[in-house]
Amino acid sequence: MVPAGPAWAAPRVIEDSLTPTTASTTTPVSARLRVHTIGGCLTVQQLGVAVRDSAGNNLDFPGSRGTTTICGNGLTMTTAPRTFAPGTYTEFGYYKTSSGYHSLPSRTLTITGPGPGSPASGKSLAFDEEFDGPIAFGTRWNGSTTSAYEYGNHNPKDSKLDWLSPSAITVTGGLSTFTATPGSNILENGMRSWNTGLLTTEGTTQNFRTRPGDYAEMRVKLPSAIGAWPAGWTWLDGNNEVDSFEYHPDNPNLLEITNHVHPAAIYYTNANSVYPGAWITVGVHYGETNDDWYVNGTLIYSDHTGVGSTWSPNIILNLSISDGTYHPAPASTPIIFNADYVRVWR
Repeated sequence: MVPAGPAWAAPRVIEDSLTPTTASTTTPVSARLRVHTIGGCLTVQQLGVAVRDSAGNNLDFPGSRGTTTICGNGLTMTTAPRTFAPGTYTEFGYYKTSSGYHSLPSRTLTITGPGPGSPASGKSLAFDEEFDGPIAFGTRWNGSTTSAYEYGNHNPKDSKLDWLSPSAITVTGGLSTFTATPGSNILENGMRSWNTGLLTTEGTTQNFRTRPGDYAEMRVKLPSAIGAWPAGWTWLDGNNEVDSFEYHPDNPNLLEITNHVHPAAIYYTNANSVYPGAWITVGVHYGETNDDWYVNGTLIYSDHTGVGSTWSPNIILNLSISDGTYHPAPASTPIIFNADYVRVWR
């Protein structure tokens, strides 16, 4: 007969600590979880940190651990970083065994808005895409067509191999992934197209449009593959274009920044923050007589021309593919571009 008693009970996982409990919406943050067991070691299939918003939506920290053995001397794990919109969340450690998922004690995670000195200070979120769930095509985003492209879903006269495909944009772990691959369509110039992704608020039921006084910000991962041409910009009625950034990996440390409304532009070069594979935060404060550009929270350019008083275009975030005219054509496939969020403060 097997004796009963605590010595024969299954090992238990105990949470020692979980941080952070506060963070800013403008700063990516990682979670740090420390656990130990009592009653022996336990091998789990997954260990991570979960986050839920007030509606119960899953906003977990990315970077959970796979098969891991936890013992009495303890184990500490750090997740990959992510950002959150301002608000109050519930966070908790969890682990998975053959019997399913097990939640550890929860606590409150408070995300505060931008602090003093930020161009978003004193403003409220007017548009907020965190990529925490499926892309809301039709209501928030249009991924099929844009009036910025001569043929709606492709635009070879702009030296682009693009052929827009909503399926080229996927979402997981609070990030969107734009994946460009060679396509089957032949462009009007005889070149073979690439299927790729573009998100615009144009042609949606919400039809969100920016206006003077707004501060628009996006956090993106600069691609490494030659031929990639990611950009964040605005567009309406064949004009109204202000480029938050354009990037080409063949100019690895340079962002192209342009106001096409009242012309002004710079090539911003910074090898410490702009390079293939870098995560950067790019923001523009739109003004009637002056626009300010920010990279990673630092003001890097003021155009002193602005956008005027009636400017109100849609937002675009996309991954274009160069056709070789001004920048090298792609040499490998697929080409990947990631975005963490798109926010507009008003």
